Amino acid sequence: MHLYRFLKPTAAACSLLLVSACGMFAESSTSSSSGFNPPDIKEQSKLGRTEGQVNLISWAGYVEDGSSDPKADWVTPFEKRTGCQVHNKVAASSDEMVKLMKSGAYDAVSASGDASLRLIASGEAAPVNTDLVPNYKNVFFGLKDQSWNSVNGTEYGIPHGRGANLLMYNTREVSPEPLSWSAVFDDASKYKGHVTAYDSPIYIADAALYLRETRPGLGIENPYALDQEQFDSAVDLLKKQHAHVGEYWSDYLKEISAFKSGDSVIGTTWQVIANLAESEGAKVKAVLPQEGATGWSDTWMLA
Repeated sequence: MHLYRFLKPTAAACSLLLVSACGMFAESSTSSSSGFNPPDIKEQSKLGRTEGQVNLISWAGYVEDGSSDPKADWVTPFEKRTGCQVHNKVAASSDEMVKLMKSGAYDAVSASGDASLRLIASGEAAPVNTDLVPNYKNVFFGLKDQSWNSVNGTEYGIPHGRGANLLMYNTREVSPEPLSWSAVFDDASKYKGHVTAYDSPIYIADAALYLRETRPGLGIENPYALDQEQFDSAVDLLKKQHAHVGEYWSDYLKEISAFKSGDSVIGTTWQVIANLAESEGAKVKAVLPQEGATGWSDTWMLA
């Protein structure tokens, strides 16, 4: 599930760096009880001595040091203020983030909702003592203590953004304006070879969302929680769509390029991608279809 990927991170996200590897942990006790039970890893009770560096995994645009755009630099002020050097690895997908975290070489990751519970379940992500994060109180309440970043009231990171997965189209090639996800599912043949879709298993939920409205007999309530029949129906829909997809994307630059060249004329996107594509001359528009949309939410998580 990615709007603030090119905006400055919140104060709470910056504060997370301060409680990451720049300050070694002393442990306290906490535990989760019923239901989904992650490994018994203790949250820190206080900050320890500094290590002088922090190794991060992030989505593109999250850890900017001025090298891509001189106006986008929040790493340098942080390094000057703390003496902690930031080393960042940009990842292209949630699967890559999970794999990198399992290597043990990184201190924190800007995990999306399709990676965060995997990291919690495998013991790669530790509980976070939010009392050690001064700006945690300023994080939007709708991001805190959610099913993808917390377990039984225990927080496993500092959430810092969310957004909808929208439908983007080329305003010259697609007319009239698409009002439904049917444009990339049941009616995708109109744009055969020029449909694009997000290259991740989480995209199954987008198909399930569409089926919830168009095939009510399936009884889909939550597109992220499907029984076998519902799951199989969503996968079948994606198999049919596959015949019309020209390109699957996970790299935002790849989708921008495809819409600029005309290789893609319609497909799922994030608002920030639509903004960037339009700023670079692509004739595009992003809309929220009548069936609604799935979304993403990202959380800084500690190893």
